[in-house]
Amino acid sequence: MIGIDIINIDRIAKLISQSHFVASKIFCEQEWQYYMYSGSRVETLAGMFCAKESFVKAMGCGFGDISMTDVCVCHTNLGQPYIVASNKARELLCGKIPQLSISHSGSVAVAVCVLL
Repeated sequence: MIGIDIINIDRIAKLISQSHFVASKIFCEQEWQYYMYSGSRVETLAGMFCAKESFVKAMGCGFGDISMTDVCVCHTNLGQPYIVASNKARELLCGKIPQLSISHSGSVAVAVCVLL
């Protein structure tokens, strides 16, 4: 299965400036650390948001039964993104391996997830 998502980066900028409580329900601690490490570039968070959305689209389930923080976007030492699923998200993966690509340019971020 394949999932894709695109978002206007300003949408995430507005979200994190208005409510850190809401943002903490979307992004896990590892994602916040990577965001800070990247120089607090909002396009980083926007890309990770898209990655989460593309992941659940590829799974065919949406976020109804899965918490957004159960889908964590991590990065290798070289910056390659990958998904770490926990709780219900991990259970629903059923051994499938998510492959992820994230990009951003100008005012938008996009991500594609393929489940192998």
